[in-house]
Amino acid sequence: MTKAYGRFLTAFFCAFLGGLLVWHILLPDRAQSETENRTLAQLPSFSWESLKDGSYTEAVEAYFADQFPLRDGWTGLKARAEQLIGKSAFNGVYLCGDTLISQVETPDTELVGKNLGYVRRLAENTGARVTLGLIPSAAEVWKDKLPAGAESWDQTALLAESDIGFGEALSAHAGEDIFYRTDHHWTTLGAFYGANALLEALGKESLKAEDFTPETASANFSGTLYSQSGVHWLTPDTVEFWVPEEGLAVTSWRNGKPEEAALYDRAYLEKKDKYSAFLGGNQPLCVIKNENVSADAGKLLLIRDSYSDALAPFLARRFSEVHLLDLRYYRAPAARYAAENGIDDICVLYSVQNFISDRNLVLLTQ
Repeated sequence: MTKAYGRFLTAFFCAFLGGLLVWHILLPDRAQSETENRTLAQLPSFSWESLKDGSYTEAVEAYFADQFPLRDGWTGLKARAEQLIGKSAFNGVYLCGDTLISQVETPDTELVGKNLGYVRRLAENTGARVTLGLIPSAAEVWKDKLPAGAESWDQTALLAESDIGFGEALSAHAGEDIFYRTDHHWTTLGAFYGANALLEALGKESLKAEDFTPETASANFSGTLYSQSGVHWLTPDTVEFWVPEEGLAVTSWRNGKPEEAALYDRAYLEKKDKYSAFLGGNQPLCVIKNENVSADAGKLLLIRDSYSDALAPFLARRFSEVHLLDLRYYRAPAARYAAENGIDDICVLYSVQNFISDRNLVLLTQ
């Protein structure tokens, strides 16, 4: 390499970095990344104290990383480059052909034991029947799709603690589209099979697929695993609505008071987080009432994570009321809520991946 060529490369590299810096300064900061579905770091306020303890420099580093020009394109390019050199894991997500599957890391066994104990404590503190429903992740049901040598925690032993046979129900239909390819949730089809597993466990009549006419709500859903992995070249998923809204009254407590809501919030279909179209996404409390079902059908309380959003519409076909309570936002005692609302059945319903890491289940002991 000649000196002139070396100088040219140095000048080109410096000009490139300088151009990116100027571009970064001129561009307005973004508050949200639609691709990654998360809030982006903003320019931190300076203080001598934060500089001294290192928090300021960490925040500045996060700010520049999040606000880097064409960040979404660079993350996708990085994933493409890693794929070319033979990588199959991207930020804890495995690329399995045309499907993304999240790795499940080995949990804290003490936390898992405590969470199981909290469910038992709830059963002791309420007059309603309490069941535990654990939903396996795609890494368990579709383990044959994982790359050779891929590491993911074996969920078998924990699933044996479940009172509802979600594992068996999903495994029986493993050849079908029961999980999204770009998101960690089950599809509406997977939720249908899950609903029947729950209904069977509670002694209710199963639902029949032929009684539903699926509606394609969106064919452009790129979910959480798409965002997390940087693998941005897969064909988007399709979101389906199966249960008609007629005869169902939905009430939401998003801000501490009851508000009329809907089974499907179609505004989310125009956003990145299309899964939140089911019941409008995360919220402290939601109640679905079915005026076409006798009061004798009973009331069901789901203490749940987001998997229940796609599941609850099916359950509303067999219960007069389905209540969904999210411990991340609802802090009052669940046993008291059940007593005050005449709940017949309580189901603590979590995906395995959330159950092994959730620290809010202690609230069940109140």
